[in-house]
This record gives sequence, structure tokens and C-alpha cells, in this order.
Amino acid sequence: MQRFKSIDIFRGMCMSYMFLTHLIDWWFSGGDWLQTNTVGIIDPIGASGFLFISGVSVALSYRNRMHRVEILKDISYTRVKLSYYLRASFLLIIAIIYNLAIALTISNLSWIWTWFVLMTAAFSLLISWPLLKFSKKSRIAIGFSIWLISQFMYFTFIPFQNQENLQGVLYHIFYNDFSQDPVLLFFPFFLFGTIVGDIINDLNKNKNLVHRRKMIKKKMWFPIGGISLSLISFGILFNFPNFLVRSSFSWLIYTLGIDLIILLILITLEEYNVFKTKKSYRVFFYFSYYSFTVFLGHNFLYFIFYKRLDLIQIWIASLLTFVIFSLILRQIYKSWGWKASLKVALSKLSLKSAIKIEEKINKMRKKVKNAP
Repeated sequence: MQRFKSIDIFRGMCMSYMFLTHLIDWWFSGGDWLQTNTVGIIDPIGASGFLFISGVSVALSYRNRMHRVEILKDISYTRVKLSYYLRASFLLIIAIIYNLAIALTISNLSWIWTWFVLMTAAFSLLISWPLLKFSKKSRIAIGFSIWLISQFMYFTFIPFQNQENLQGVLYHIFYNDFSQDPVLLFFPFFLFGTIVGDIINDLNKNKNLVHRRKMIKKKMWFPIGGISLSLISFGILFNFPNFLVRSSFSWLIYTLGIDLIILLILITLEEYNVFKTKKSYRVFFYFSYYSFTVFLGHNFLYFIFYKRLDLIQIWIASLLTFVIFSLILRQIYKSWGWKASLKVALSKLSLKSAIKIEEKINKMRKKVKNAP
């Protein structure tokens, strides 16, 4: 199955954005206005974009494995399902450990349960497995329904924030910390990504270049392009000029439109050979391949220039650090390859663990079958 390099480019863009905006937030000494203005413009390729493209990748992987289960019959459904849930569980464990480290650093144990993107990604994986069997229209309806319900729940529970009652507990479960990536608000991005992943999977079945390009026009340009522009327009007009307020309903709609149109543009450019992906996307590839590693590792940069740089110094330091970090990732890739990629390591570990569990299950079944 052909893999669009655009997926790696998109994920790499999301991680690069996260890397740079975190440095600005941590190191800039002039207050929050720089972070607010830079984030407001390109925030759609932040956590929302990362979860969206993760959904695309998960759908492609799922369809490929289901093809092996149903057509090639070289792998069992049990192994695929176990591997999927084990990967999500391992990621959740890492996310909780990460949250625990943050909680201990700031001496506030309530932050063990905080919706940083790692935990949101883990829960998105856990929730989405049964939904992958639903039709595209059903997943669209579920995604938008979650957004509508989550807005109602937020305004219902926000008055009880930090209170020791049921409503306060529910607020903490679903929205702590609201400035991060609460699952009810960000899981739909993942779910919508699985729909686009299914569309790309259908395109991959067509090996004829001319037919593929016709299918891209028919299945992506007109429907996805039209939907993207409609979502962007609706998001802007629904709450103009405050549509860039993060996690508001208008921002969610606007951001989904931006994510869709960016991926559509990247796929089109790649399919028509406008850029040479083997050379042009290497920096983004490293940030994509080592996405979880980058997320965990870049936190150590927090302490280097904490709130010490002015407006000129912050841009020089951030961009220079990004270049150095990219070169380090390049060298890591050459030296250790997948062994330094938490994302790939989790996939391999979950698959090996699934194989062992499946073998034990089969042995138990044989014993029960042969028992007198």
C-alpha cells in the first residue's frame, strides 16, 4: 500500500509548531501577548492537527490489517485487536507517568489527571476501535454530537471548578486543564481523521496514476475542499471576531476546516509531484517519526532560558534551537533508527505482546478442548 508522505509532513508540521510555541511560552519574558498572537493564527496545526493526522494514520493501519485478516489471512483478528488496545494502554501509562512528573514538579497532585495531548491521544485510541466499524456518516454525526454535548457540559460544570462536589469532580475528569486538550473537545479531530484515512485507503487501491488523480478530484478536491471552506467560513462567521478563542465551538469548526484543507493541499502537491518528498520533507519526517520522543524530550528545554529572553532574543534562540534539535534527530535516526522512536517502539512492543497473549489463549483453548 502506498503511503502518502504528506501524512508525515503534516504530523511533522504539528510537532514543529508545538516545539516552537512551547519555547516561546517558556522563554519569552514579555508576558503572554506573543504566545497568544502566534498561537491564535496557526494553532490548528497544534494538538488538534496532531490528533487529526493520528486518526488518519490509525484508519490506514486498521484497514491494512483488516485486509490481512480477511483477504490474505496471514494474521488473526484477535492479534490485531490485542495489539491495538495494548498500544493504547502503553501510551496511557506513559501519559500518566508524564502527568505525575509534572504534578510533582509543581507540587500539585491533582495534575496527575490533566489532558495533555499524550493522555488525549491514548484515550482517543481506546475509544475509537469500535467506531472504526461505523460508516463515515455515522462517525461524522458522532463527532459533531460530541462537540455539541461537550459545550453544554462545560458551561454546566465550569461554575463548580475546584469544588469538592460531584459537579466539581466531573469538571476535573472531563476538562482539567481546559487550556490543554480535553478529550471531549479533541477526540472528534481524531475521529474525523479516521474518515479521511478511509478515503485515502480507497484511493490507494487504485494503482493507475490517471485514475488515481481523477479519484482525488472526485473524492477529495470537491467534497473535502468544499466542506473545508464551508467549515472555515462558518467558524469565522459564527463568532466573529472572536472565532480564534481556543476550544470555543467556532474555533473547533474553523480548526477542522483548516486541518482538512492543509492535508488536501499537501496530498495534491505530492500526487502531482510539485515537490520531491524524498528530499523536501526530511526535517518534518524526523519530527513525525520521533513525535512522542520529541514531545517528552523537549520538556528539558524548559529550564534553559525560562522567562529570560526579550522579543528579539526569543526568535533567534527558538529558531536556532529548532535547527539544532533537527540535526540531533537526524543523527539519532542514522545511529539508532526506530529504537529511539517511542511511537515505533510502542507498536513493536504491543504486537509482540499481542502474539504472546494470543499464543497463551490458544494453548488454554486446546487444553479445554482436549480435557476429558
